[in-house]
Amino acid sequence: MTLKELKPGDRARVTRINCQGALKRRIMDMGVTKGVELLVRKLAPLGDPMEINLRGYELTIRKQECEAIEVEMIERKGKRS
Repeated sequence: MTLKELKPGDRARVTRINCQGALKRRIMDMGVTKGVELLVRKLAPLGDPMEINLRGYELTIRKQECEAIEVEMIERKGKRS
């Protein structure tokens, strides 16, 4: 599953960053690395970007970057419509 598939309130752990080069370096420089736990805080009205909480700070990340981040679900508390 990828970060893009999560909903607000969901908790997950990063298992893999599935890209290379500059995009992978950018994602890792933002603190998204294998094993880090994150919480999806909210989504923009059209779903892009996504705001997540990790390592004690808020990060806003685009859909393109979310698609490259594979995660495993820890806890699902997101609202369903």
